[in-house]
Amino acid sequence: MTADVPQSTRPVTLEDVARVAGVSRATVSRVINGATTVDPALRQVVEQAIAATHYVPNRAARSLVTRRTDSIALVVSEQEQRSVATPFIGRMFTDPYFGRVVGGLLDVLRPAGVQMMLMLVDDEVSRGQLLSYLRQGHVDGVVLVSAHGADPLPQMITETRLPAVHAGRRAQLTGVTYVEVDQRAGVQLAADHLVGLGRRRIGTVTGPQDMPAAQERLDGFLGAMARHGIDDVACVEGDFTHAGGAAAMKQLLAGRPGLDGVFVASDLMALGALPVLAREGRRVPQDVAVVGFDDSNAALACDPPLTTVRQPVEEMSSEMARLLLRQINEPGLRPPSVIFHPALVVRESA
Repeated sequence: MTADVPQSTRPVTLEDVARVAGVSRATVSRVINGATTVDPALRQVVEQAIAATHYVPNRAARSLVTRRTDSIALVVSEQEQRSVATPFIGRMFTDPYFGRVVGGLLDVLRPAGVQMMLMLVDDEVSRGQLLSYLRQGHVDGVVLVSAHGADPLPQMITETRLPAVHAGRRAQLTGVTYVEVDQRAGVQLAADHLVGLGRRRIGTVTGPQDMPAAQERLDGFLGAMARHGIDDVACVEGDFTHAGGAAAMKQLLAGRPGLDGVFVASDLMALGALPVLAREGRRVPQDVAVVGFDDSNAALACDPPLTTVRQPVEEMSSEMARLLLRQINEPGLRPPSVIFHPALVVRESA
């Protein structure tokens, strides 16, 4: 920095920051507004000057000029109440996936000075309230987590023309930006691993089949097993919860007591399924090899620790935030969607 920090008690201005940083007022403005075209070294100099001068942007005045709120909405959309035993809000705060999504988003939004609002939608009333809120311009964009194929909200948000990024691909929507893991490559890893261990009597606990991701995991797993010459795979549908995994494993064992390998479509369901195997006297992995999907903290809570397919949720969420900020900062831009590669994490269950 090339100038002294101003000592006056008057409010610090952009010009003060520019003088301390030795750059133009326009450069300071671009850094504060999150422009992606500023040289990283220059950005660092400006950020140091902002810290040294204790500059605080006048958000109200800025929003009048830019029509920006410096906030985005993380919208989590669920079906109308499916189960009294597993209420929507309860699933939100017990499923490791959602915490990982929030963490990944904040890693990018915080340094950019953008606030995040969490908005939960699970019925027609809350859907209408959300859309009204969005249309009134309270946020600059939306990250949408909507798991169910019949959910009308993705289309509705698209029609608002707000910048938006979707968690997962929506087959019925075109021209939207999404971030996804390659589901079929992931279940191929699980199938190859189980077969490589010599397992042939294999079953799977699936996710809810009204969810596109769960459908793709099941279809991909069955296809991968067929390529290994195994066409008779026992399938029981779970609900991506701990209790649902336990119930599905009980049903799976009742129908196929001789199973020697199981692919469970989420780590949280596997956490519920493993004690069921233990109570039935089936040792893991000696008698039954178990592979999960996610590589969440639930995988490490399993006994034994779970071999699982990792989807890099934090990295995926950070990418969603970056894509959304690009749309906000460059109106009219529609960034390309991004598909992440999975990886197999081998632990003690298989």
